[in-house]
This record gives sequence, C-alpha cells and structure tokens, in this order.
Amino acid sequence: MLDYFFKPKSVAVIGASTDPDKLGYAVLENLVEGGYAQQGKVYPINPHAEKILGYEVFSSVTEVPGEIDLAVIVIPYTYVPDVLRECGEKGIPAVVVISAGFREAGMEGLERELELIDIAEEHGIRLVGPNCLGIIDTFTPLNASFSAGTPPKGPMAFMSQSGALGTAILDWAQAGRLGLSKFVSLGNKADVSEIDLMKAWVDDPDTNVILMYSEGLPNGQEFIEVAREITRKIPLVAVKSGVTESGSRAVSSHTGSLAGSEQAYQAAFQQAGVLRAEDMASLFDMALALGYQPLLKNNRIAIVTNAGGPGILATDALEHRGMSLSRLEVETIQDLEKYLPDAASAANPVDVLGDARANRYEFALKAVSEDPNVDGLLVVLTPQAMTEIGATAEAVGKISQEIDKPIMGCFMGEAKVESGIEVLRKYNVPNYSFPERAALAFRAMADYREIRLRPQPKFETFDVDQQTVRDLLERVKSEDRYSIGDLEAWDILEAYGIRIPKSKLAESQDQAVEYAAEIGYPVVLKITSPDILHKTDVGGVKVGLESPEEVRDAFELMLYRAERYLPEAEVWGCQVQEMAPPGGLEVLIGMNRDPQFGPLITFGLGGIYVEALKDVTFRVAPFSRKEAQAMLEEIRASSLLEGVRGEPPVDKDSIVEILMRIGQLVQQFPEIAELDINPLIVYPEGQGAIAIDMRLVLSSEKEGE
Repeated sequence: MLDYFFKPKSVAVIGASTDPDKLGYAVLENLVEGGYAQQGKVYPINPHAEKILGYEVFSSVTEVPGEIDLAVIVIPYTYVPDVLRECGEKGIPAVVVISAGFREAGMEGLERELELIDIAEEHGIRLVGPNCLGIIDTFTPLNASFSAGTPPKGPMAFMSQSGALGTAILDWAQAGRLGLSKFVSLGNKADVSEIDLMKAWVDDPDTNVILMYSEGLPNGQEFIEVAREITRKIPLVAVKSGVTESGSRAVSSHTGSLAGSEQAYQAAFQQAGVLRAEDMASLFDMALALGYQPLLKNNRIAIVTNAGGPGILATDALEHRGMSLSRLEVETIQDLEKYLPDAASAANPVDVLGDARANRYEFALKAVSEDPNVDGLLVVLTPQAMTEIGATAEAVGKISQEIDKPIMGCFMGEAKVESGIEVLRKYNVPNYSFPERAALAFRAMADYREIRLRPQPKFETFDVDQQTVRDLLERVKSEDRYSIGDLEAWDILEAYGIRIPKSKLAESQDQAVEYAAEIGYPVVLKITSPDILHKTDVGGVKVGLESPEEVRDAFELMLYRAERYLPEAEVWGCQVQEMAPPGGLEVLIGMNRDPQFGPLITFGLGGIYVEALKDVTFRVAPFSRKEAQAMLEEIRASSLLEGVRGEPPVDKDSIVEILMRIGQLVQQFPEIAELDINPLIVYPEGQGAIAIDMRLVLSSEKEGE
C-alpha cells in the first residue's frame, strides 16, 4: 500500500497557499516544478482561494470530483484531525502530515498524535509524519515536500527521522554529490516507520542502496528480523544519533553498567546485517561505493598513484581497514616496467610519477585492472604541473565501464581537481578527498559481501525446567523483592542446565560448620541477603576456609560487618559453598534489557576488573551458535581463551552453550531486567564451566524507580 506514496495518480495539497512564503505554496510548487503535474492530477485544497499556480482550488477533499491517492496536509495542527477524517471519508489511502505540534510538543501534542493514529486506523489510512518534511520519488517524478528543489535521480533511497537534516541531505544531493531514488522524512513516525520503508524499497528497481538516519527504533526486535532478510538483497547503511547514556536509568549489575544504547545498536546492526556509519560523511562515503560500483569479490586492492606519499597513506589506510594490497602477476609487473619510466614503481602501489599524463595513467590502470589478483582499484591523483586532471578522469571513467570491478577515485586537493571530480561523477565513479575515506568505502563493500554470504541463523532451543523458574520468580515478586542473589539464582541456573557448585544456606555458626563438613573442605562462605547484591563490598565473601574454626570466625565477622555497614539489610545467614576446582579462567556472562531491542547479552573477562577493563562484547537475543562463537573472538583478550604461556585452551563450547541457554532464559522470562554470572570459571577443553556467583534483578523494581 506504500505505492500510493510514491506512484500516486493524483495528489491533494491540503493547505495549499497563495502566499509564496507559506509551506503550502512550497509543497504545491514542488509538485508542479518537479514534473509531477505533467502526468498526475494535482488538487490544491484551500477554502479561501480560487486558483493557485494556475490550478483550480477546492474547499475540501470531499469536493474533489475524482479519486485521490495521496494527500499532503500543511495546515495548523488544531485542524489536522478533522481534515484527516475527511480524507478517510474520501477514501484516500495515503496521507503525509507535514504539520507540527504533535508528540514533539509535549503531552497535549502526544494526545493529538494518538488521535491521528486512531483516525488513520479507523479509515485504513497509511500515514507519514506528522512533523515531517515530506516525501520525494525522483523517478515518478514526485516531490511532495517543502524542500528547496528536487534532487537528481540516483540509486539511493534515503529515510530520515530529522526533517532539518533531510533538507541538508537534499541540498547536498542537488550539488551533484549523489543521486536519490526516494526520500522520506519520517517525522514522528506515528504510522509509517523505517521497517515499512525497508520492506517497500527492498525490491525497488530504482534503488541500489537504502540509507537511514534514525533517532530511535522502538520495534527493535522486528527491525532486526526484517533487516536481516532485506540486507541479503540490498545494502542498508545507517547512522544512529542519541546513543550516549546521559540520563539513563540506574543499574545495579556489572552488565547494566557496561551495556547502553550504543552497545545495543551496535549489536543489533551487526546481527541484522546493517552497515553502521559513524557519521553522515561516512554514510555517504559508503553509499557512493555501494550505490554506483559493482560488488567487491574479494579484499585485494590495487593502487595507482602519481605521488609516493599519498600512495603510502592509501596503503596504510587500506590495511588499517582490514583490506589487503594485491600481489600483481609477474606478467603485469613486466608490462608496467616496459612502459613506465625507470624511476616509476611497477609493484603495488603502482607509482606512475608526478609527471604522468593521462595516457600513462590509462596504461597503468588497464594493466592493473586486468590482473586476476586485483579485486578493486584506487586511483590516487595529486595536481602537479604535468597532471592532465580532466583527461585522466576521462580515462578512469571509461575503464570503469569496461570492467566488473569497483574503481574509486582519490583526487586530492580542491580547486585544481574539481574539474576532474566532475568528470568522475559523470561516470558514477566515487571520489574521496582522502585515502582514509576511500578505504572506509572499500571496507563497507567487503563487509556487505560477507553479509550476503551469511547463512540464515539457526536458533536452538534447549530442554529446560521453566516451571521451577516461574514459581521462584512469582514467589520473589509476591514478597515485594526484585533483587535475587546467588542462593536463589542457583535454582534458576540449575533449571537451565548450567553447572553450579554444591551449596547450602546456614543460619548459624554450628550449621555452617556442619554443612562445611558435608561439602568437604576447603569451602567458600558468602553472606546471604536479598538486599546485598555485591557481597565483596561489605567483606561478604571468604574463600579457602580449611577448618571449623575458620568457618565460625568468618560467619561471625560477616554478620557483624553486614549489620554495621548495612543495618537495614535482611540477612538470611551465610551460604556454604563448594570450592571450585583449581585453575580455569574467569569470564562474565550477563544480560541487560534494552528498552528498544530487548535482552542484550554480554560476554567478557570476569572477576573484579570487568568494569575497569570493559573488555566485553554484546548480542541481542535470540542469536545463533555461530553468533555466540563470534562473541568469543571479539574481546581483546580472546587469546587467553586459546591458552597462553603453556596454559591449555579453555572449553569454549561450554561458554557458547551457556550464552545460548542464558539467551533462552531471558527471552522466556521478560521480567528479568538484569543478570550477571560473574565469575563463570571455564576449565580446559572437555572439562566444562561452573557458575560461581550470580545476581538477578526483576523489572518491577526498575519501573518503580
């Protein structure tokens, strides 16, 4: 049904104005000047005018004699609900509400927006906005926006939650920097969202790449599911703003303090196959390559340059981005050596020297482009006295049309190289001011190749005891408790097939000594309280206790410290716990529930230094076994898992399985807001892992804060 937004047979502008300074005039003018009026019907709506821009004006959409596919509303917000009802009565299937004064204006505005949503649902209307710039389809052509002109045609479809940013993007496009197939300013996203547009654009014959600027994705799980399918067909490049943790809610677990909006988006985009741009410049650098050039078949890049220094910079930039320099065939090098001056370099990077004219560049580029070891070319040019900038650009452009390999320009400078850059644009060859930006573009192409080759994720489900966990959580909540320490957490871990140490709760010194004898020395003693999650902060953990006397002394001291430092805490006693076998590596597995994407699973080194080192990685549950395995490779200290200085490799399979079991747990129990297993001690291959400490927080406590 979104076709009515982009291929309408008729458009009504509600609020069309005779005043050139009003938005209603600008929208109508764009429809006319952008070419739509030559093939579609245009209906200006204004009860106080007879003609605008030569078109007959109607007082209401209900007065229009024919059908209307698309209505654009540009009137004060107080009148929008009634006008939207009229659109529903007229049977208009698609409406763009440019008017502001809704959700962005506070609670009253939110109520007005909710009213719009109800009206749209009642009448089956799809709605873009409110508070937006409008929509554009350059191939229809349709410009139903108040932008300053229409951008040129091109292979990129752009959606933006910011209208103001959209105006800058459109101006950038009109300067010839890129061509757009479609543009949508989403505004408040009362109805049509990024997900709707992704579905609509994935099979659009005019679009080679989808670009997205987003300030929030409230349906995060659905976004991942849809994007995962779409990115197998077409690249999706996104830039996300507002990812800092300023003003975020308080968290009490290690994982909560490590995980934030930025980590959630990074994980979600990675899992969904979305290419993440750090800023707007990177977004367009990546889009130019993906939109205009053939796919990169491998990561081997050749550089042709007329300057040694920039050639070295390009080499460093490419290798920094994980690309590799092509090893040219002997025949290629010999051909270059025969033609190039003696001082030139025939190895990659190929340096044709500063006095190179266009014919020397052309020969080198043809020879290199035909080499089977070359997957992509980067042409570096600096404006020197002998440089034929325009003619060299022509040679680059013509070669780009003859080969099925991406070729990028890096014409460095500004005033003198501008004529050459214009020629490159004519041939749709992207140009980057600096080698680092070109390297980023090649990296994006390599990443997208890998995204297309990914297998469909397989989500495993384990046979677990959900009822035990459900009963435990219900009991805890019935007692108005929302923090769960490791005593009760053992039951949860055990129900989900995760190994735990032997443990018993002692309410007295004598009982502690009795349990220690049953378990076997040495033992661990831990203070047990629903109000003390971080036991080490109050001296609430003692390890390696070897005798009844040590157990008694530790028990007494722990209760004394708890009463002194946390007198309000309810203390149940002390937990007597089996000492974990010696050796092993301490890691952390945790979860923090992101408000947009849901359960965000954390993995990293464990112990007391986790928050200081922050050597962790994240995934949004659910994830596949392959994705869990990738988490182990992403931390900086991944080599420790492989064994260092004679240590054996740890049992990585057990970590992967526990990650997946925890992912299943937090999906099946959405009331779990935060969770930590720290440390999880992992032993050598084949010996498994054991959870030593766990804490868990339920969501109701967060909702009440």
